[in-house]
Amino acid sequence: QVQLVESGGGSVQAGGSLILSCEYTYSTFCLGWVRQFPGKEREGVAAIDSEGITSYRDSVTGRFTISKDNAKNTLYLQMNSLKPEDTAMYYCAAQSIGACRAWHLVGLASNWGQGTQVTVSS
Repeated sequence: QVQLVESGGGSVQAGGSLILSCEYTYSTFCLGWVRQFPGKEREGVAAIDSEGITSYRDSVTGRFTISKDNAKNTLYLQMNSLKPEDTAMYYCAAQSIGACRAWHLVGLASNWGQGTQVTVSS
């Protein structure tokens, strides 16, 4: 199974930026990012398929950018204009079946990273 290791989380003030990275052992059909707020279920944030087609949840569209570098086996999430409501644990996810869309990740991903915390202060 593909192994996923996230890095890059941290604390930032509202309006700031962070970039998350996820190293993967091999590329799968669909890779993405999922976040989980304290006491709530996970929600898909962004996804990218093997052809580089991306999708985002509405609340991050225009602020977050997902990308990957297959030569480095690394997935990225560039997060700009961060808001306090973006505070969550962020997980890298790999999905091998089904449509590659951010909103499908939670239900279809088969592999997960350990997570990295993002905290945005007002």
